[in-house]
Amino acid sequence: MRGVQFGSGVKPTLLAAAVIAAGAMSAGETSAKASGETIGIELNKLSDEGASCQAYFVFDNQGGADYGKLKLDLVVFNADDVIERRFAMEVAPLDAKKRTVKLFEMKKMSCDKIGSFLINGVLECKQGTKTRSDCVQRLVPSSRVDVKLTK
Repeated sequence: MRGVQFGSGVKPTLLAAAVIAAGAMSAGETSAKASGETIGIELNKLSDEGASCQAYFVFDNQGGADYGKLKLDLVVFNADDVIERRFAMEVAPLDAKKRTVKLFEMKKMSCDKIGSFLINGVLECKQGTKTRSDCVQRLVPSSRVDVKLTK
C-alpha cells in the first residue's frame, strides 16, 4: 500500500491533529445529544415594535439539571452577511425538563434588516453548581422564520 502524499506546506502531524480535533468536537456533540443533555434554541418569531425588533426565542432544556447561568455571545448579520450588531444574551435560568420563551429587544433596528443570527460562543455556563465548558456543543439551534439561527 502506498503512503498518502500531502501537498506542499502541509505537515502530516498538523493534518492528523486537525482530524483528531474535529473528531473530538463531533464526539462531544454526539455524546451531549445521546445523553439528552442538549438545549434546543429556536428562533420562533420576529416582531417590529416601533423602532425596535423583538426576537422571541424558545429554549428547550430536556436535560435533568437546571442552568442557573447561561450567557450567549450572539451576532446579528444583515441580508448581505455583514455584521449589524453583537451582544451578550443572558438566557438563564433554564429549568430542567422545561421549555421557556425569552424575548430580546434590539433597539433601533427593524426586523427586515436581519438576515441571520450566529451563536458565536458561550460566555458563561453553569449547570446546577457546576461550571461547564461544553455548552456550545449542547446547543441545538433552529428557526421557524426565514432568518437562520446557527452556531
